[in-house]
Amino acid sequence: MHFLVNDDPVALNLIRGHGHRVDVVNLGSDNNWEASWLLAHPSVKVWVNDRLDTSEDHANRVKSCGVRLATFDDRGAGAAVADLHIAALVFDDTGSLLGRRILSGVDYLVLDPKLAGLRRVRETASAWLVTMGGSDTWGVTPRIMDALLSLGQGASVVLGPSFKHVADVEAVQARSPSDFFTVHHRGVPSLADEMARHDLAITGGGMTPFQANAMGLPCIVVANEHFEVPVGRALERLGGSVFAGFHQDLDLSVLHRRLQMAQMSQAGMRAVDLLGCDRVVKALRNLAEEGS
Repeated sequence: MHFLVNDDPVALNLIRGHGHRVDVVNLGSDNNWEASWLLAHPSVKVWVNDRLDTSEDHANRVKSCGVRLATFDDRGAGAAVADLHIAALVFDDTGSLLGRRILSGVDYLVLDPKLAGLRRVRETASAWLVTMGGSDTWGVTPRIMDALLSLGQGASVVLGPSFKHVADVEAVQARSPSDFFTVHHRGVPSLADEMARHDLAITGGGMTPFQANAMGLPCIVVANEHFEVPVGRALERLGGSVFAGFHQDLDLSVLHRRLQMAQMSQAGMRAVDLLGCDRVVKALRNLAEEGS
């Protein structure tokens, strides 16, 4: 497996830290860098995009080199050219998804099967966790902390590697009792292990709440981006989470609800079966065999 990424030091360190090969490329360039790279790597059979908005020109350049193209949760015009489109996080308007073959829904969520060993039913909401992703672009974390402070509910707070709102977090901490918040700067060694120690998580609308629900950890979900709104609503329908809305119109009253913890915990584990990784790997392997 070979990764191609923008010149992002955080991403590069993470990928290299897991022992994978990685090259820095200008993903937005139109100079047909794809053909040059594939010419130097003739053994590649499948090209996989994990980008929100791929262009048709890029997809056609990849396909013109004779390799199969797969894409994940892709809303760009290039998805129409893809041989396989895996859209696990698309829950509304699935009829508009583009691609020659489309696999959608929670059955195709790529989650670590090892999470099965961390599953347990939560009966009460004693220990709370706040984790709003790697960057928390809009600074939702300090707003959540401020609301929890008013509620009298302490929490562990995980700040991702690209978090930029440290001063706002420190301002809330300065108004809090010394042991009220436990703040983990630049992430934690294992988010799964951290979630396993908690009873309720406040998260963004990406993969994290699905990972949490699969472990039996109920969530309060905040949509950091517009495309996360239908994700948050879908998570609420699945029963393992409640949706607090888009970050600009955040409904913090959900923090005061008496949640049915055991019911939510069990619903989350039923909804996410942790077999998605196997299904996706099988689909990609079949795609590679079709191209051989």
